[in-house]
Amino acid sequence: MNDTLAELLAPIRKFLHCSTPSVWIEAACQNQALLLADHANCEKKAASTAMNLMYKYTDRPELLKKMSQLAREELLHFQQVVELMQVRGVRYEGVSASRYAASLRALSESKGEAQLVDTLLIGAIIEARSCERFAALAPHLDEELAKFYRSLLKSEARHYEDYLSLASEYAPAAGVDVDERLQAFLAAEAVLVTSDDSQFRFHSGAPH
Repeated sequence: MNDTLAELLAPIRKFLHCSTPSVWIEAACQNQALLLADHANCEKKAASTAMNLMYKYTDRPELLKKMSQLAREELLHFQQVVELMQVRGVRYEGVSASRYAASLRALSESKGEAQLVDTLLIGAIIEARSCERFAALAPHLDEELAKFYRSLLKSEARHYEDYLSLASEYAPAAGVDVDERLQAFLAAEAVLVTSDDSQFRFHSGAPH
């Protein structure tokens, strides 16, 4: 890993409460078709989340600007994954969602300004974990796929930063202690990442 990527990842690794378990990396290497299919799904869902925020919060110019850029980039990533799958002869099929995002969102406030802050914090965590997994996977993959995953790190790291900065901006008006909420979500995320999981997905726990 070059110095630029290492600098990019340092704050993300400090931000997250744990690293991806080696057993997940082993499973990813053994299930690359499934990894790519679910990665494509994740990119598509990330674009959808950004679009939903744009439709719901039309009175927030900074959110609209950051989410429109994020949605464009996530859709481009989706396209790139699908093209990579075509080259490799991997069929893109629907894959059931992992417990990861749904479990985090189940902890979120369900209405008002606090819901927006929680949604943004969860978005930051998901993007940070994606970066951490791209970096963790790259040394174990063939050069083409490793290069692609490394190429995603810069934009995904910016997405993490954008989500986090927006959450911090809106938290005071919502009466939310952003650090307290963030640590609660990060603790729950660490459990999801390190505990046994019955299925393998891009954001799953330790497969068994």
